[in-house]
Amino acid sequence: MAKIKIKQVRSRINCPIDQKRTLDALGLKKLNRVKEHEDTPAIRGMINKVSHLVTVVE
Repeated sequence: MAKIKIKQVRSRINCPIDQKRTLDALGLKKLNRVKEHEDTPAIRGMINKVSHLVTVVE
């Protein structure tokens, strides 16, 4: 399956708890960290939920 790289570009301060938990589930704890995941619909949904905090790195 294809891989996707996700980078956190904005801070999680003052975000709702569900968005913080989504970032934790993606493995993003600090700014400018990059994590690689399989490109599944579940991961795409998590990226959609916190799209204002992360970017997809090619």
